Amino acid sequence: MTASGTFGYAVEFKELIELNRLGAIIVKGLSMTPSPGNPPPRIVETPCGMLNAIGLENIGIDAFVKGKLPFLRALSPPTLVNIYGKSAEEYVALASRIDGIDGIDGIEVNISCPNVKAGGIAFGIHPESAYDLVKSIRAKTTKPLMVKLSPNVTDIVTIAKRVEEAGADSISLINTITGMAIDIETRRPKLANITGGLSGPAIKPVALRMVWQVAKSVRIPVIGIGGIMCAEDAIEFMIAGATAVQVGSANFVNPRTTIEVIEGIEAFLSNKRISRVTDIIRTLKIDV
Repeated sequence: MTASGTFGYAVEFKELIELNRLGAIIVKGLSMTPSPGNPPPRIVETPCGMLNAIGLENIGIDAFVKGKLPFLRALSPPTLVNIYGKSAEEYVALASRIDGIDGIDGIEVNISCPNVKAGGIAFGIHPESAYDLVKSIRAKTTKPLMVKLSPNVTDIVTIAKRVEEAGADSISLINTITGMAIDIETRRPKLANITGGLSGPAIKPVALRMVWQVAKSVRIPVIGIGGIMCAEDAIEFMIAGATAVQVGSANFVNPRTTIEVIEGIEAFLSNKRISRVTDIIRTLKIDV
């Protein structure tokens, strides 16, 4: 899958890869109304990754349905819409609006963005807040619900379990890790937002550990995200328990990463004489 916020609305990649080979397309996060996001500078490159404080800039659900969804409807992969709100009411209203839209195959609920002043992570760091929000959204939509969790918590497993109990159909993790960068010449933050979300290879070990912890604790599918740059990375996540993976920051480095990951997994399975990709999921061997 494509990770939200790193693949636009897919049309941006139509000349670069065969979009119909993807497992699913998760579009840039959407809110009920358009949002300009945070002021620049909003992106800083770091060793082994990047910090972003885009702040969920987006065109809003109405403009998406009118201008972007027709292109996505013509593609083979399912389209999932990543949603966020500044209040529980906004999340619920948006989910309710999406429920009746043909061509949107599922919803990824973002309760984990560290770069907005309100909403988002406010719901994702407390088990009961996460439960209440997902339960309210579940009551308003019949579409599959994927809930995206934050790594900026002390107990990811408890939150995952509560989200499952609230009616989530799957869980995606992790979102970015909160970080910052400083310009030593000006002694000022490099991001206008001061802090931003760290993504890329630097966060992969954290993401892998959290996917392993959650996958053995819930019954619903877990989708792994975080620093996946090649097929070997994706295979690690599946061995740890991920049913599927999302490719994010790698799309900025190499727009063909998603396809290369698919081809690499296929080659791995062929070389190992493994007939089905599902045969490698949750196969981590641990001596006890």
